[in-house]
Amino acid sequence: MAVPEALAGLTAIPGVGTAAQLSPGSSAELLTVLPPLARLLPDGGLRRGTTIAVGGAMSLVLALLAAATRDGSWAAVTALPELGLAAAAELGVDLERLALVPDPGAELTGVLSALVDGFDLVVLGPVAVQPQLARRLAGRVRNRGTVLLTVGPWPGADLELRVSGRRWHGLTADGYGHLRAREVVATSRGRGAAARPLSVRLQLPGPGGVVAAGESPERRLAGVAG
Repeated sequence: MAVPEALAGLTAIPGVGTAAQLSPGSSAELLTVLPPLARLLPDGGLRRGTTIAVGGAMSLVLALLAAATRDGSWAAVTALPELGLAAAAELGVDLERLALVPDPGAELTGVLSALVDGFDLVVLGPVAVQPQLARRLAGRVRNRGTVLLTVGPWPGADLELRVSGRRWHGLTADGYGHLRAREVVATSRGRGAAARPLSVRLQLPGPGGVVAAGESPERRLAGVAG
């Protein structure tokens, strides 16, 4: 089924709308995120109409979808054929509100434009986009009130998120034990009011596979980099 036809069928479901149908001043201007991630974002949530480039961890991209899809927003993922749905579900993504276009091929621009028109959140895999096209698509994102999350760099992104300092916890000092959580440092940097970097320590994933706040130094378990 063509993407426009699929979107038409989706929006025909009672209670389901598109990002374009929301007024700029609506109370849904921010899409919610899991509490540990709110400290990373200047507004405490995902602001509609913005483009966010995420580097260093696919798990962070998926975690950003979790609360929004749980609360009723629709998300679409394209150009990510290797996406792990089990990992997405473990991080809290509602798979019933997730559409997949694994390989858009030569129709990437058309597919991405259609997804931006019809979904609250759109995830774009690591593809190279020319600055002129990026500006045009970013304008569409602003007009439609969508949130575009890119895996990797995006020319002129409103916000950049990066994960570093990975360390697995649960191992003893001699390297034995069971891995329990991976602690990372996530940093955000944007434009305007978001120009000052924000950094938070996260467990990504934490115990049980979910996202959790990073442990304070005095409570850290023995860890191993990786």
